[in-house]
Amino acid sequence: MTHPALHSSSVAVVTGGAAGIGLASACRFAEFGMSVVIADLGADRLAAAADTIRAAGARAVVTSETDVSDFAAIQTLESMVTKEFGGADILMNNAGVQPGSSIFGPIENWQKVLGVNLWGVVFGTKAFGPGMIARGTPGLIINTGSKQGITTPPGDPAYNVSKSGVKTFTEALQHELRNTEGCLISAHLLIPGFVDTDLTGRASRTEKPAGAWTPDQTASFMIGSINKGDFYILCPDNDVPRELDEKRMSWAVGDIIHNRPPLSRWHPDHAKAFADFLAESLP
Repeated sequence: MTHPALHSSSVAVVTGGAAGIGLASACRFAEFGMSVVIADLGADRLAAAADTIRAAGARAVVTSETDVSDFAAIQTLESMVTKEFGGADILMNNAGVQPGSSIFGPIENWQKVLGVNLWGVVFGTKAFGPGMIARGTPGLIINTGSKQGITTPPGDPAYNVSKSGVKTFTEALQHELRNTEGCLISAHLLIPGFVDTDLTGRASRTEKPAGAWTPDQTASFMIGSINKGDFYILCPDNDVPRELDEKRMSWAVGDIIHNRPPLSRWHPDHAKAFADFLAESLP
């Protein structure tokens, strides 16, 4: 069954829509004949993306240079969408950055990552959500998280913190929406696997890694999961099947339950126990 918001009369707004998963998702929305608004930085990137979205079948395409870490800019975007189309039916808070970070590294990296990856989601939801609810029609708020926000591997703590925050925020958002009388909006957490995008180093490669999915595969999986009513859209890739993701996530939660050291998956004293755990069959 197709979700009732996925039809030609809908208006979809996608942040980070000029490339990667955002662009691929915008094209999936366009295939339904929707009007699509993409927000990103870089006029040339936006113009090229708009051409791609039009070719996918969009009824109309509008671009906006918008810094999602600036709430006033997001409010301006929402006002433009309301004036142009009467409001949004689908909001995909997808913009993300990953410049790299360390606990005691430059504070500017932390501010940039949290500003875009976390505050961008909060700002987008707060700017668009009330109007979407007031429309009284079925709609979607899709927030792009990450497996790193759940298993929190060492190496890039700012990114992990931002995506952990997106998970928590989106869970709270869905609880709020389902307990709001007359609300026909649902929230969904997109959790990509390894995807061949600029964020994962595509610019430095000559070909797609064998283990990576394409942005198109990820967007198509997202649409299928929404049609099934999934909140957690946990994407596999060509290297990591869902069963392995489930085991890694279960082990991460087990650190609390079993009072192990944090990030015990990477702790030498627990390496054998983790390997044995992976070898076990899931119940």
